[in-house]
Order: sequence, then C-alpha cells, then structure tokens
Amino acid sequence: MREIVLDTETTGLDPLRGDRLVEIGCVEIFNRMPTGQTYHVYINPERDMPKEAFDVHGLSGEFLADKPLFSAVVEGFLEFIGDAPLVIHNASFDIGFINAELERIKQPAISRERLVDTLLLARRKHPGVSNRLDDLCSRYAIDNSRRTKHGALLDSELLAEVYIDLIGARQSQLILAAEVRDSRSGGVGEMPRRQRTEPLAPRISDEDRAAHRAFVATLGDKPIWNDFL
Repeated sequence: MREIVLDTETTGLDPLRGDRLVEIGCVEIFNRMPTGQTYHVYINPERDMPKEAFDVHGLSGEFLADKPLFSAVVEGFLEFIGDAPLVIHNASFDIGFINAELERIKQPAISRERLVDTLLLARRKHPGVSNRLDDLCSRYAIDNSRRTKHGALLDSELLAEVYIDLIGARQSQLILAAEVRDSRSGGVGEMPRRQRTEPLAPRISDEDRAAHRAFVATLGDKPIWNDFL
C-alpha cells in the first residue's frame, strides 16, 4: 500500500487570518517502508514573515521572495500525492493550510477521510505524556540531531520513521526477518520450500552424460563419482 508522509511550514497558525504555506515536504512509503521518493518545495507566500514563524523554521521573506507561487507547484504536488493516504502529525493543521491554498486557486479540497493523524495515534498509544515529534523521536530512539529548526522534508523523513514504530510495522518486519533466518538454519518456524509448478527443462544432454562416464572411467578402480551415476 502506498502512503505519503507530509509536513508543511507556514507564516503562522491560522489560514483564515491570512497565514500562508511556505514549504511542503513529502516522503513516499510503500508497504510501510520508505521508497526513497520525496517531494519538496518552497513557496512564496506573497506576504511578510512574522518573527515568531521565522524563529520556528528560519525561512525569511527575502529567501522566499523568488520562490514559486502555490499555483505554480500545485500540479506537481497533487501528482506526487495521488490518491494515497496522507500521514501527518497534527493533520488538521497542515490540511487546513493546504485546502486554504487550494480554495484560493479554485481547486477541490483534499478529503479529510484520507488523513492518518500520527498525533492521535500517539495519544492513544502513549496517553498522558507529550507526543511532539521530538518526543516521539526520543521515545523510539530515532536520531533527530539534524532538527535544529523545523523543516518540512526533514520532519517528514523523521515522521515516516516514527509512524512505522507507532503502528508496530518495524517489529513485524523484525519478526519476519527472524523467521526467515530460522528457516534457513532449520530452526523453529521453518517455512515450507516453494516448488515450481513445472520443472525446468534439463540442461545436460545424453552426450554430456556419456562424456562424463568416460571421464570417470579414467579415475581408477573406485572413483567417488560412481556413487552418483
């Protein structure tokens, strides 16, 4: 199953009060494993950058001034995410901004039914404690030392790892790997050998067999090859 882990950075907290998207980062995972395929873009918000937001992500108005507008990148963004479920930490925040941008350019909103909110998953699994992304990285021993500031692509990469741990997929992969190792060593849980429905055609001709017998005959009275003829 294909899923997209997604994160955004913005100029503030409320798209209804004029705050805009400035960065989108996405990571593709397939069957709960990152594929290495990513999507990343900076966006010109067409407004100033408040100091509070700059302190979070470090993206200045000057840096974003020559970046494309959302309308110029939306086609590539929608093509990348396709119809896959969207894995987002605090999903209502990010999807609120994305849908506000889509509404500005008269594009259909992304359905909230597609969302997988890792914050809600974390609160169910770890009630009563903080479940920020940094907290979850620490809890699952995921290296987030590069995260000196928020960044949409880096946060998506970290969230992809967190998500795999949250849903227990990494443990399932380890169990599967252990079963494969046991089967190779003849241990408990040995997996049945797969058989071809149709045998491969023989590659040794009658002439090859005759030549081999003639060669074995030159090896003395009791060559070991006689045990296999």
